[in-house]
Amino acid sequence: MLTPMELNDLTYKIIGCAYKVHSNLGPGLLESTYEVCLTYELLKEGLIVERQKVLPVVYDKVQLEAGYRIDILVNYRIILELKSVAEIAPIHQAQLMTYLKLSGLKLGLLLNFNVQDMKRGIKRIIL
Repeated sequence: MLTPMELNDLTYKIIGCAYKVHSNLGPGLLESTYEVCLTYELLKEGLIVERQKVLPVVYDKVQLEAGYRIDILVNYRIILELKSVAEIAPIHQAQLMTYLKLSGLKLGLLLNFNVQDMKRGIKRIIL
């Protein structure tokens, strides 16, 4: 279990990588492009990265494969939900909250790369 300080340090590294990708690519590309490049940057930082991780749903005490996938899971602790949209909608935040609930994790970052300033594209979600 990571301490709050370790989680903050990890979050800081992730956000640094997101800034680097956004600085190099800019806005307007497909989400999948940002996902591949962000994964590369996170791996360069020595982080454990799982891309498109299957997220099963437990319903009525039965585990079901429902086709949900976490965009990126970092160090088994932080979910990254990537977007490339005009603006973040409440449903995007709700989606990340649901992923956190289903996974049992507590922290996620919603990263929208389709912004001029990456600072406006980062939303930290704590369950």
